Amino acid sequence: MYTIVAASQKGGSGKTTLSGHLAVEAARSGAGEIALIDTDPQGSLAHWWNARSAPVPHFVKAGLPDLEQALEGLRLAGIKIAVIDTPPAITQSISRVVAHADLVLVPTRPSPHDLRAVGATVDIAERHGKPVIFVINAATARARITGESAVALSQHGTVAPVIIHHRVDFAASMIDGRTVGEVVPGSASAKEISDLWLYIQDRLSRIVHDPALLPEIKPGHLAISSLLPSEDEGTLEIAAAVAAVVEIPVLEGPERRAALERRVLLEARAHERRVFGRRATDPVQWGIK
Repeated sequence: MYTIVAASQKGGSGKTTLSGHLAVEAARSGAGEIALIDTDPQGSLAHWWNARSAPVPHFVKAGLPDLEQALEGLRLAGIKIAVIDTPPAITQSISRVVAHADLVLVPTRPSPHDLRAVGATVDIAERHGKPVIFVINAATARARITGESAVALSQHGTVAPVIIHHRVDFAASMIDGRTVGEVVPGSASAKEISDLWLYIQDRLSRIVHDPALLPEIKPGHLAISSLLPSEDEGTLEIAAAVAAVVEIPVLEGPERRAALERRVLLEARAHERRVFGRRATDPVQWGIK
């Protein structure tokens, strides 16, 4: 059994909504038996699941003391992937949840406050040697700060090439225990969740070295490397915003793709290192010699 943990110090990052949507999408895509685990004392995910009529994904409400037992029970029951939602606080108990992760998702709104809060979550993941994927969540379409956030995050880890935009249908779908893919399956929101899950599924397969996890069909517009531009509207938005940040033109066709990739990487390395909630000048913390 593989475990995906959604963690973020900042409240309102969208962990619960994203956890529920990704678990449902995983089940709908045929990734195997999927389970949701809610470790947040507020129980928002539990309330959503209790309003749900569909039998999948499976659900467990587990406190931190019995999390390991719950995970073992799910493994014995044949669960393939468990998605764990965590409370918005960085404590030793959250560290214990991350310790069980095969992959840590860090939903981050494109705002200075959210970016500053990312550091504590990354510290915990690094302490346990867990891979991290940043997910830009609740973004405003074509906003410059989206690209700026993507560039900043990419200096500290992998950024999913799928942006989750702020839309009313995400919140509305959670009222009766469903997701946007079930309520409005042909919507842009549903496509974003579907694309994000395909990307995460592919990355998880590579991380745990399990080819059986690979999606049967992978859209060509989903790049494995973070911030690679494509013809998808969401990743084109990242490309355009990044181009504005680093003051390079957005070209078209193969020339645009090659030039943008080279210039973004060069500019990102040349940028002053910005650290989320930490001192960039700390030589021990960052291993700077």
